[in-house]
Amino acid sequence: MIDPAGANMDDDLRQWVIAACRELTRRGLTHGTSGNVSLRRGEREFFISPTGMAYEALEPDDIALMHADGRWFGRRRPSSEWRFHRDIFDSRPDVRAIVHTHSTHATALACTGRGIPAFHYMIALAGGPDIRCAPYFTFGTQELSDAALAALAGRRACLLANHGVIALGADLPAALALAGEVENLAAQYCAALAVGEVRILDDGEMRRVIEKFRTYGKPDAPDSGLVSGGESARNALDERH
Repeated sequence: MIDPAGANMDDDLRQWVIAACRELTRRGLTHGTSGNVSLRRGEREFFISPTGMAYEALEPDDIALMHADGRWFGRRRPSSEWRFHRDIFDSRPDVRAIVHTHSTHATALACTGRGIPAFHYMIALAGGPDIRCAPYFTFGTQELSDAALAALAGRRACLLANHGVIALGADLPAALALAGEVENLAAQYCAALAVGEVRILDDGEMRRVIEKFRTYGKPDAPDSGLVSGGESARNALDERH
């Protein structure tokens, strides 16, 4: 028996998956029914978008609940890519949400079999000094899942050769934001390749950037040249002026 509180939370999780699917379309990260979204429910369970269904038509009951053993529950069959969603959740306890896209520039790079090197320091947002490209395997197969896991080792995003992108996050907004950043970086890298030889940042610099990103956005992050005057000091300054 499912308690009412649990049922209400499941409804919320399904709605969040639907909202993320529609956001992929709104941001131009996918087209038609391509791509998929999942959200962890528990240690061995997750919700995932259905296969081959228009995102605008989705309703909560269309979002399948999947167990790690391959069982699924719901009125719509889960995405054909359920294997790599399952395997990522199983091997990465830090991940609570997964977004898979076929975004234009990242997929174009993937179709050449190349990843995205450290041409820009923002590559570090994906967790390492580059964004790897997993070798090609037929969609929905265990071989593809195994290749994706290898490409994601120590990373939060990867490309899939001749296929698309996987982005991971602590929640769906984080996974969506990273998928968008990967596409933005891919577009910049494609533009740089068209201009000429691309300069690549060295490993030492990328290590420094990755370390700085550990405190990026945190108000109490250390900075030797930055001193906070505090809110009271700001108010006193405003009064003098």
